[in-house]
Amino acid sequence: MSVHEVIILGSGPAGLTAAIYTARASLQPLVLEGEPSSTSDQPGGQLMLTTEVENFPGFQDGIMGPELMMNFRGQAARFGAKIETVKATRVDFSERPFKVWVGDPEAAEPTYTAKSIIISTGAQSLMLNLENETELIGHGVSTCATCDGFFFRDHDIVVVGGGDSAIEEASFLTKFASTVTIVHRRDELRASKIMQERAFANPKIKFIWDTEVKELKGADKLEGLVIENRKTGERSDLDVTGLFVAIGHRPNTDIFKGQVAMKDNGYLITEAPSTRTSVEGVFASGDVQDETYRQAITAAGSGCAAAIDAERWLEAQHS
Repeated sequence: MSVHEVIILGSGPAGLTAAIYTARASLQPLVLEGEPSSTSDQPGGQLMLTTEVENFPGFQDGIMGPELMMNFRGQAARFGAKIETVKATRVDFSERPFKVWVGDPEAAEPTYTAKSIIISTGAQSLMLNLENETELIGHGVSTCATCDGFFFRDHDIVVVGGGDSAIEEASFLTKFASTVTIVHRRDELRASKIMQERAFANPKIKFIWDTEVKELKGADKLEGLVIENRKTGERSDLDVTGLFVAIGHRPNTDIFKGQVAMKDNGYLITEAPSTRTSVEGVFASGDVQDETYRQAITAAGSGCAAAIDAERWLEAQHS
């Protein structure tokens, strides 16, 4: 079995930027981009579920999310990156070369081995698991106010959640929306006190307590919601055209448990300002280690950093 110089796990903006940089450094990276049927580690990352992207530099008229990621992919391939449409099911970072399994995680022998690894498996937004929710992403349903808020100018919007992220999203959306209604399943917010005070003081923000969203109306675009009071069971309609789900994110790091250091919430720990993890020769970039910004451009930037870190580390090993 040949030992790769670098294997990149994941193919969102972070993984494919890392692929571009390592390929240009003649490291012949192998990218395991994930599987289309997977609910996590999807090829192309979350941008494959995004319609118009208007905040990625270089595209003054905007670009569709899938098209942007195909451009990333094509650029990486142009410089020699090998891309496999498979998902890693097991890793072993206990010794070098590092081992990566695809398919049966109980197989005796790994599928691939590598001198270095770049983890870019991303994160997924926690969703409400409602019928037609996925189909309406980009058509009235969103998980990122910074990305999509501009498209909801003068709309009536609902934000689901009660933590800091939900309140921050709601406050940001008041720059564009006519009204922003926070629907929360409890009778009080979990957000920090200062965030709560700002929200309560904002005349554009309304609150509906002890309530859950039960149904999304509309086939091609969001046309309204059905909500249910958790205490009384009473259902009612909300006439809104925007829904922002802000109940948290989950990094795709299950297969790395026990292999590299991570926070209690699953995000990988890197040694700032580098992308080094707790295992020498293993690097992490993108949303898998970023619970603050979660933007395509910041993911791409950290993918660049991981590639440079990996290249320099490999050079040091050979010297």
